[in-house]
Amino acid sequence: MSNNSTLVPGAKDALNKLKFETASEVGVNLKNGYNGDIKARDAGIVGGTMVKKLIGMAEQSLSR
Repeated sequence: MSNNSTLVPGAKDALNKLKFETASEVGVNLKNGYNGDIKARDAGIVGGTMVKKLIGMAEQSLSR
């Protein structure tokens, strides 16, 4: 399995959409393609917020 593969078909597109939505919510300006020019702190805020959202979605799904 390569680094860019996902276990669930279509998940890559959904995660990418979530990344851009989250970045917008926390005030980080992402662009399509390379974003290596953003600060590590900003990348961490986006990633951490995504994890919190995904955990919330999983908890909600499990509680049903």
